[in-house]
Amino acid sequence: MNIFEMAHIPLNKAIEVMQLDAGAAAIIATPERTLEVSIPVKMDDGSTKVFTGYRSQHSTVLGPAKGGVRYHQNVSMDEVKTLAFWMTCKCAVAGLPYGGGKGGIIVDPAQLSKRELEALTRGYIDKIAPLIGEKKDIPAPDMNTNAQVMGWMMDEYSKIAGQFEPGFITGKAIGVGGSLGRTAATGRGVVVAALEALKLQGIEPYEATAAVQGFGNVGSWTAKLFCDAGVKVIALGDVNGAIYKADGFDCYDVDAYAKKTGSIVGYPGSKPITNAQLLAMEVTVLAPCAIELQLTKENAADVSASIIVEGANGPTTPEADEILEEKGVLVIPDILANGGGVTVSYFEWVQNLYRYFWTEKEVIDKQTEMMIKAFHEVHAKAKEYGVPLRVAAYIVALGSIAEAMKIRGMV
Repeated sequence: MNIFEMAHIPLNKAIEVMQLDAGAAAIIATPERTLEVSIPVKMDDGSTKVFTGYRSQHSTVLGPAKGGVRYHQNVSMDEVKTLAFWMTCKCAVAGLPYGGGKGGIIVDPAQLSKRELEALTRGYIDKIAPLIGEKKDIPAPDMNTNAQVMGWMMDEYSKIAGQFEPGFITGKAIGVGGSLGRTAATGRGVVVAALEALKLQGIEPYEATAAVQGFGNVGSWTAKLFCDAGVKVIALGDVNGAIYKADGFDCYDVDAYAKKTGSIVGYPGSKPITNAQLLAMEVTVLAPCAIELQLTKENAADVSASIIVEGANGPTTPEADEILEEKGVLVIPDILANGGGVTVSYFEWVQNLYRYFWTEKEVIDKQTEMMIKAFHEVHAKAKEYGVPLRVAAYIVALGSIAEAMKIRGMV
């Protein structure tokens, strides 16, 4: 089973439970369009190398496609199609006027110079330009891309359009139309969802412990905002390993250490553990914020957390879901929990369209309000249909998309 097939398992369960119209189900199950492009880049040594890039627009039923662009050596069409599908559902769950999109380039950006990376970025935009725009498809940062990459993309697209086009892309630096509050947005959404789940279980934040797998942008902000909320973070992991501290970490200090050394491993006063031990840690909340397919049928039975909040996309396989459900673990799915990034991207887009910008407090307050509302809508559907939160989240998403299809005369 590939990742695209895996993503359709909870979708199909939701379709069955809610008895969705067959025509609507068929439309939702397949992407509207996918594009593969070749990007020639003149390298610093004088040679020319050709890179492969993708852009998938899964749906534009609710609005323009929306989704990040990742740079990674393992990017594939299946991965991009799956992530675009998840973005469609994520936007619908959050109540955003967007469909789902995703892009990527097969490259290890660490192997490129800054000039080569810029040339690759501009070449990618040149190739996908006919499909994108502030009312068609709005890219954003993802794995191994950042505000600088978004700046190059915006500049290249503005040249092609012949005018300044800040609303065509989100995740930009503040100086060119970025939004305050965007950097921490995905991690903030993870924490908001976790805190609502704790309330449901009658647990105060100061009574809870957490383990966070992954210490990139999402994981580091999840950890820091857990600390701000009073949750004791006792285990942290990154690509190099994991660390444990029984009395909890000062996650801001760990972040400073990681920025200085390149890893959390070796943080003073911590005990080294494996990422496998982190996933099995006896905590209230486990937050997998790294990459896909971390909780599987091989290790799901070892999970000791009572709540899992998915900061990463697709960290839990369908087989693991079944095991976790049998164990009584509450799993807050990715399409709900990590929707904070796209929510604040939506705010950035709105601010760009109006050329009027909000304070950071306004952004945080609006994001928190929208994500709490989405959490309780999903929880209500879970109770109504007697299904896990993951299936309930798809029911919420499918309901919004199917209604729009009906109004538009598509089904």
